[in-house]
Amino acid sequence: MNGINGTAKPQTLNRADEVEHLIDAVKALIIPFIRAADTAVPSRAAGQLLPTEEANENGTLTPVVRNVLVDAKRPQELVKALALDLPEGEGRGEEGLLETIRGVLRYSVNTWDQGFMDKLYASTNAVGLFLSPCSFLVTVVGVASELLLAALNTNVHVYQVSPALTILEKHTAHRLAALFGFTGPRAGGVTCQGGSSSNLTSLVTARNTLYPSTKTLGNSASAIPTGPFALFTSVHGHYSVEKAAVTCGMGSEAVWTVPVDPVTGQMDPEELRGAIRKARAEGQTPLYVNATAGTTVLGSYDPLAAIADVLASEGGPSASNGHEKIWLHVDGSWGGPAIFSPSQRYKLAGVERADSVTVNPHKMLNVPVTCSFLLVPDTAVLHRANTLPAGYLFHAGAADPETGEVPEPWDLADLTLQCGRRADSLKLALAWVHTGTDGFAAAVDGAFARAAQLAGLLEAHEDFVLVSENPPPCLQVCFYYGPPGVGGVSDDKAVNTARTKAIVERLVARGYMIDYAPGEKGSFFRVVVNALTLPGTVEGLVKALEAVGREVVKA
Repeated sequence: MNGINGTAKPQTLNRADEVEHLIDAVKALIIPFIRAADTAVPSRAAGQLLPTEEANENGTLTPVVRNVLVDAKRPQELVKALALDLPEGEGRGEEGLLETIRGVLRYSVNTWDQGFMDKLYASTNAVGLFLSPCSFLVTVVGVASELLLAALNTNVHVYQVSPALTILEKHTAHRLAALFGFTGPRAGGVTCQGGSSSNLTSLVTARNTLYPSTKTLGNSASAIPTGPFALFTSVHGHYSVEKAAVTCGMGSEAVWTVPVDPVTGQMDPEELRGAIRKARAEGQTPLYVNATAGTTVLGSYDPLAAIADVLASEGGPSASNGHEKIWLHVDGSWGGPAIFSPSQRYKLAGVERADSVTVNPHKMLNVPVTCSFLLVPDTAVLHRANTLPAGYLFHAGAADPETGEVPEPWDLADLTLQCGRRADSLKLALAWVHTGTDGFAAAVDGAFARAAQLAGLLEAHEDFVLVSENPPPCLQVCFYYGPPGVGGVSDDKAVNTARTKAIVERLVARGYMIDYAPGEKGSFFRVVVNALTLPGTVEGLVKALEAVGREVVKA
């Protein structure tokens, strides 16, 4: 509207009030969701659902038996139940928004629930610190960090638009890298969209660093005169290595799987040596070895120092055989945070000899998904390998004409495969500020103790046969169900697999979600504990397994 002088009257915005109102409305839905998981703790210790008091429409408290972990439905049933509607015309406003949020909360898995023991993550930033045998302090910094990121809504691709978050990412990565023995002045790293992305970035960096011509010529014979690339990982390594090979145009057949010790699940270093030599004999170029610190199924830590010794003798400028260097990457997505614990970090001995390390704080440290770091001894390597000319975005200074050195990069997208980048480092940084290194160490130690407790209970029970070592190498416990009444674990793989799957499905109704994986005798159970798993929850799970197992074998 024009004023008396013909100029527009200044408009006002009420966005702060609108945000405050909506946050309060959503908070009123989220808090009961989390509280329901807290009130279900006695049920998890009992091994079955117990009634809890809930207020009815009149405000009267009445006993209700409810599975707060998940309202499980098959995909087509859930499509009907959610009845999602994206309006063609006018929107449904706040009423429609809150209705949709209610549906999402109702039909989502409540990862705050103690019974969620299915995957390698748990509730948002549930970083536990034992203060005494009867006290348990929990920080929930993750929710605050995600709220802050949403409010900032910026892109950590160039320093100009994300100055504070850029400094924070560089500092956090530098501190984290130091724990892994990368202590140089330019040690550090970057965050990626997850462990698979960090592993992919490590492979691209390895290729572009060791064979610079591939950055322009690709995987051509002129760029790789010694033959196509060969990559190596253990048979228990994560499938993301194969995906990375496919993405980089090397193909899945470029990945050589190395046998593991049948008991520990660790990569056999001498088998690795043999595979490298065989690949060369077949006209391939060994490029990259992926060692795992905490495999997905058994939680095994590969012998990093021994693997580094193999690579020192089989490849590198100083090797007597004259072969080119082979890149050593450590995938510590799952087990890497053990580095925080003085009593557990021995499992990562030799990690300081790696060329790159992936670590996912969103797993063992329970910061919000996703938070994954790719760490290196020198971030200049990341820059050289991944930078491309984009003058419309990156405005860093030119390289020194005499030394070729570039100024320290502050535009972090120039070190990665991404342009759009969330400030995922904030989630670890705020948790670290709040909890401290000692707090993380206590959380890690508590989680390992809980895994050992579960393994001990199962080993002492006649109905179960451990697949894992006792204590387990990491936070997952693997085992078969085979009670004496049915002759123990069956010799028929199909019988064991069917039994395992049936028990897993029935456990959901009791408020527990666990997983299973294929094994030599058919599928076995895989239970994952975390820093917040209570002793009673572990005891209750064993009770539930015992009861449900007997139901299944009688059916």
